[in-house]
Amino acid sequence: MKPILKLYRGYANEQELIVMGHVFRPTSNKDYNFQKKNFKNAASVIRMFRIKTQANADVYLEHNNVKIHTKTLNDGYFKFCVPLDQYTKYGWIDYTVSILHENETIATTESYIRPHKGNLGIISDIDDTFLVSNTENPLMKLYILLFKNIDNRKVFEDVVPHYQALSSAGRNNKEEQNAFFYVSSSEWNLYRFIVKFTEIHQLPRAVLLLKDIKTSLTDFFMTGRGNHNHKFDKIKHILEFYPNLEYVLLGDDSQHDPFLYEAICKIFPVTVKAVYIRQTGLHKKEKVEVILKNLESLKVSVCYFKNSKEAIAHSEMMGLI
Repeated sequence: MKPILKLYRGYANEQELIVMGHVFRPTSNKDYNFQKKNFKNAASVIRMFRIKTQANADVYLEHNNVKIHTKTLNDGYFKFCVPLDQYTKYGWIDYTVSILHENETIATTESYIRPHKGNLGIISDIDDTFLVSNTENPLMKLYILLFKNIDNRKVFEDVVPHYQALSSAGRNNKEEQNAFFYVSSSEWNLYRFIVKFTEIHQLPRAVLLLKDIKTSLTDFFMTGRGNHNHKFDKIKHILEFYPNLEYVLLGDDSQHDPFLYEAICKIFPVTVKAVYIRQTGLHKKEKVEVILKNLESLKVSVCYFKNSKEAIAHSEMMGLI
């Protein structure tokens, strides 16, 4: 049996490239099967959360005719932050990472985005922002994750045309898209599921920034819960990494998005253009309305909406799309 090398979509600006992934210990367990139903799907999902990582494994990135060596962290995660000098490529660009096992090279290729010069960056939450997840009811959320396979999971109505319009906003060339990020409290264990789901529903190709991987059954039952500081840190990092973009933030009112986005807008008073919050319950939340009023006083355009049609109308009115 061989170790498993998983890569994630990376991203680059004018000076730096960031790519990341995990190395897992050899296992006889099959990879997550998207088509399994009911209990078979549940068993497949649980296996994803019981995978064992490999600490301090040697990892090699091949980029620009140079081979760069690093090692995985204690949880099997690795990240290459590499300076880019005189680099001229833009758009989605392939990169290759390899590991060695018993003198055999195991290589995997993924891609990273280096956005063409433009005006807009879009950062979206996942659960209950575009993927129906019932986050406010932890038992229901767990039930959906375990017993509904990818074909039975749903997006909110009209969310796809809204995201597609934001992805191409201000772009005349069909090959060029705005930088799009999905930032979530879901763990890296669910990366393939989220990528596949977004592809099925033709949501924009995006960089995913997720929470530290989980490797035990106990951890699994806490999936997506706990501290949301990692989301704040990752969003702050994106805005610092691409300081010349104007940002649209999309989230929902089921957890902490409004509070996180308010803090981000206060730290980056020039770069956040609009904040969209999906209403997940029957009524709008008073605390959320207070936050959004405060954001308006900072000249951030806000939209608290139940249906994505309202969000599309707001984006059109703003001249965003």
